[in-house]
Amino acid sequence: MTELQRKATSLDALAEIERQVLWLSTAIVHHANRVRPNPGGLKVGGHQASSASMVSIMTSLWFRHLRPDDRVSVKPHASPVLHAINYLLGELDESYLPTLRAFGGLQSYPSRVKDPDPVDYSTGSVGIGATAPVWGAVARRYLSNRFTADGTGAPGRQYSLLGDAELDEGAVWEAIVDPGVAELGEVVWVVDVNRQSLDRVVPLIAADRLRGMFSAAGWQVITLKYGRLLEELFTRPGGEALRHRIDAMPNPEYQRLLRCHPDELRQRLPGGDESLARLAGDLDDTQLARDEAYGAIDDSRPTIILAYTIKGYGLAVEGHPQNHSALLTEAQLGELAAQLGTDPGEPWRRPAPDSAAGELCAQTAGRLRRPAPPGQAPPAVPQDFGRTPTAVATTQAALGRALLDLTREAPGAAARVVTVSPDVSSSTNLGGWVNKVGVWSAAERTDWFADDAETILHWREKPTGQHIELGIAETNLVGLLGELGATWSRWGQPLFPVGVLYDPFVERALEPWSFGIYAGGQSILVGTPSGVTLAPEGGAHQSITTPSIGIEQPGCVTYEPAFAVDTEWCLLASLARLGRPDGSSAYLRLSTRPVSQKLAAIPADPAARERRRRQVVAGAYPLRRAAPGAAAGPAVTIAVMGALVPEALAAADRLSEIGMPADVVCVTSPGLLFRALRARQGVHGQGLGGEPWILEQAFPAARATPLVTVLDGHPHTLSFLATVNRVPHAALGVAQFGQSGAIEDLYRYNGIDTDSIIRAALDLAP
Repeated sequence: MTELQRKATSLDALAEIERQVLWLSTAIVHHANRVRPNPGGLKVGGHQASSASMVSIMTSLWFRHLRPDDRVSVKPHASPVLHAINYLLGELDESYLPTLRAFGGLQSYPSRVKDPDPVDYSTGSVGIGATAPVWGAVARRYLSNRFTADGTGAPGRQYSLLGDAELDEGAVWEAIVDPGVAELGEVVWVVDVNRQSLDRVVPLIAADRLRGMFSAAGWQVITLKYGRLLEELFTRPGGEALRHRIDAMPNPEYQRLLRCHPDELRQRLPGGDESLARLAGDLDDTQLARDEAYGAIDDSRPTIILAYTIKGYGLAVEGHPQNHSALLTEAQLGELAAQLGTDPGEPWRRPAPDSAAGELCAQTAGRLRRPAPPGQAPPAVPQDFGRTPTAVATTQAALGRALLDLTREAPGAAARVVTVSPDVSSSTNLGGWVNKVGVWSAAERTDWFADDAETILHWREKPTGQHIELGIAETNLVGLLGELGATWSRWGQPLFPVGVLYDPFVERALEPWSFGIYAGGQSILVGTPSGVTLAPEGGAHQSITTPSIGIEQPGCVTYEPAFAVDTEWCLLASLARLGRPDGSSAYLRLSTRPVSQKLAAIPADPAARERRRRQVVAGAYPLRRAAPGAAAGPAVTIAVMGALVPEALAAADRLSEIGMPADVVCVTSPGLLFRALRARQGVHGQGLGGEPWILEQAFPAARATPLVTVLDGHPHTLSFLATVNRVPHAALGVAQFGQSGAIEDLYRYNGIDTDSIIRAALDLAP
């Protein structure tokens, strides 16, 4: 067989596989909706049209170009195509094909942690899955620079397959314009330009503007608009007029022409141009074309391929403006089977192993087979550095101090720490850490201020640095955190990622960070400064609802420590949970309020100190018990969190003076306490992880009293604590937008000052 014959055979086999993928992806959705029993009657859903427009792109990529070191993010609505390809490659058992969107079956959208077949990136949150390979590329480069120079970090492309409507997402452009992204030549985006969104034909897809924007950001832009048929037609008489007619045609008109019968198309297409009319009259109804561009990729810079496609290509709903969630009828599926040469009675039949298509599947499976990464356990993290601060300090400053202490006490663990911030390193007390470990960059850069005696923060950029500085874009921050936090499972190399940003902007970052946790990333997010305690900054920078994140966010433990040593213990416990199959992420809410560390009353006895540490990391500890001389024990309990501990202790002192002794409990993690309460109630199997013993130690039934809860955040956060012992309760907190002022003014304005705590306690008295 000649080389030309082998190439023709290979292309024929590829075309056969493409037809098989189109059938399988369509049948997967069909069986989920029209074959599988559905007692509840709720539409199952799926996206046959959106899958069809990706079949050619994905078949070509997987069966001709993909390498084992490459990773691919697949647009959410093309998940059936991914599963079809995995099935043909032997990576998915046939029993899963009818289970799309069923409990325990194939997920609605690609999921690294829930799907039974290989998925490189979880997608489904629009814009987040598309940008994940950008941050995956950074994470892989970071590993290669610091830990895997032996070859584990060999270069591989990072592909994103996304729909054109996904380019509307702000997260996409935040990633594109980050200065460091222009250096990532392994990043390749393939955009499915099918001109349709969920509801309509998009009136204007400004392709020229997109090309200009990507080019300006340093990307290579490849446009796949015309296949071999059209390129040949352009060489005929009237060809240039045809090119101009298509380029100038509005998207809705183009989509309407796709729905025309050939005779009608010959009437509509010329638009009054006689040369076009003659050309259209010569067209063969059955000609089609497809082009490839993967070989033209320049690996020295990011690449975007704008691939013009037809939504629903090959299906009866091809090009229809409302085909997004349309399902083929039984009759239409039968017509498709006849068109593709498939037997509907055997919907999951693979190509014969000895056929050209079967052999290409086997060859591709062998080429793309990946050995499991050698798992490496994360290094041990100490539980306690043994320091007992007594001066005035802030929990924000304690974060930077703890990271520096880690470099001395546990250098192996410190080497795995990588901090990330959106241009706020110096204002969040990371300056000492940055000076110590340096700033990561793909190549070493000159520090032009190294010899400036007045420069305190030294910006030494090098491939071995451990701090990554991004622009002011919180979505980029948590996107990178998610990928740095997934290296333990993706590459077998655990990292301890810590992202630091202002707490008011945690909510902006929460959805993409949550999606990163869902996708298997484990990281620590630090919000600081926080609350109305950031008094002079005003309402725009005063967070209110963030304290309850730990109660509501799966896969995350939240801490809001009151003292420097609490911060140290919580940080170390959070680091110890990273990079492991049973691990979790953490969110630390810190403050810039100076507080006397003597108020922590850390026990001097080693056993008592360890008991306090265990209580801190479990969620709460008794900070002060009512004087033993009180005849009937405490009359009220004050549960306080974070920066308001001085007000709670002052209130307890004054209440004691008027004959109302008070216990003070310092809450460090409302989320862990809520999980402990649920576990005590017998709720199991939801990944709660709460430890019921902490409830008895912090809120013993024998000392149950009316309860006042107070925090610099929304009062509902701690309200559930009243159910621990079913006691009367007053919830104090911040439930309105803040404003500028002194701490004393704002605490009084929001009813969280000492006087307000005392009034609430007296109101609860019998």
